[in-house]
Amino acid sequence: MFFFKRKSVPSFPFHLLKTDYHSHILPGIDDGSPDLDTSVLLLNGLIDLGYEHFVATPHIMQDIWQNNNASIESAYDKLSQHLNNVSIQNSVRPAAEYLLDENFQQLLENREPLRTIHENWVLIEISFIQPPIQLKDIIFEMQMQGYQPVFAHPERYHYYFSKKSELQDIKSAGCLFQSNLLSFSGYYGPDVLRSAEWLASQNMVDLLGTDIHHERHLGGLRQLKQTKALGLVLDAISS
Repeated sequence: MFFFKRKSVPSFPFHLLKTDYHSHILPGIDDGSPDLDTSVLLLNGLIDLGYEHFVATPHIMQDIWQNNNASIESAYDKLSQHLNNVSIQNSVRPAAEYLLDENFQQLLENREPLRTIHENWVLIEISFIQPPIQLKDIIFEMQMQGYQPVFAHPERYHYYFSKKSELQDIKSAGCLFQSNLLSFSGYYGPDVLRSAEWLASQNMVDLLGTDIHHERHLGGLRQLKQTKALGLVLDAISS
């Protein structure tokens, strides 16, 4: 007699999101997937959760991950070819997650085309040590060049934990906010959890993303539970 294990249904309704706008699944170009096999493992895991489309957002950081169009396209081409070989049909869009450093400001000054996660949306992050002095000026310049800034994981910056009005100012400056799903599970710690819940209570979360880097993140996502805060975000996104 054979017993077949039925695929477990995720506690969180990932299928409602459909697209993961923040992921580090391109192989070997940042601190995300190191190789093609890991990329396939992560993608298959996310597909099992209910995702249909993926936006690959490798870091572009001047002092650490000096990615550019050439390195991103090269990694994407390798992944795309490999996905065909393993019969994964889901779409993957190669974009980027830009750190607002001197390199990014130079890209703006030179009016270099920025990689977008959707239409004119550009995913940006800031240092976990301290915010850039000219943050609002950079946001304004992006808008003047026709881009919609999408602020990645605002709940994770410790210097805003006690200065939530500054997050409100950034939102009012015209940023969309993308929160990490795992922030709502306590994966990054209780302070980040409280910050994520506060953002949800203020209706300030516009996008939810996995920000997946490795298999541990996938394990955390598999354990993610629906919560009141996540329910508020889903209601806001779907309305």
